[in-house]
Amino acid sequence: MFDGKFRQSVDARMAPVGRGLVRIGLSADVVTTSGLIFACATAFAIGAGFNWLAIVLLTLTGFHDLLDGAVAKASQRTSQRGSFFDSVSDRVGDAVLMGGVAYYLTAHHHGQLVLLPFGILATTFLISYERSKAESLGLAAKGGLMERAERLILLGIGLASYTIFIPVLWVMLGLTAMTAIGRFWRVWQVAARPAPAPVPAPRVRQHTRRLREGLSRASRH
Repeated sequence: MFDGKFRQSVDARMAPVGRGLVRIGLSADVVTTSGLIFACATAFAIGAGFNWLAIVLLTLTGFHDLLDGAVAKASQRTSQRGSFFDSVSDRVGDAVLMGGVAYYLTAHHHGQLVLLPFGILATTFLISYERSKAESLGLAAKGGLMERAERLILLGIGLASYTIFIPVLWVMLGLTAMTAIGRFWRVWQVAARPAPAPVPAPRVRQHTRRLREGLSRASRH
């Protein structure tokens, strides 16, 4: 949901910060690793019930998501390896955060509520897989109500009060499920369209034209 103009505006504002970090010798991989460490610290704070500390750490975790791209662009070292590392780190961070939530629910609540964060995690991974698979097929699969930024924001809202924490988790589960279903439907619709006919290369078109002209002359003789 925050993709598009909003994301472009944020990237433009973060560009000077990225250049500054590059000047002091930081790389995008270092920023990504630091973000993963903060995600682990956030999960520990959530599990221990230190909600306000968790909100601060969660904010810093999300801030790293903005920084790694800015640093990569500023250093002009964007690579497939860096993109792969960033994506894998995001998924590990998601798993760790929901693990912290599950630990907290296990320690403070009874029943099957511990399954709630695992449901969120399953739909989160499905959203990520749908995009990866669609892009491997040459199809676009971005957007939706609950991408990573939105999930972090909503989790932070839930941590602000014990009263709303579990209801917010239910809302997060519903919205992530809607995002997964919506993304699947969009890709399904696009994939059902007939593939465009390949455009011949210039040399192929020229050769085809000459062949047709030759056949036409031969038929006249």
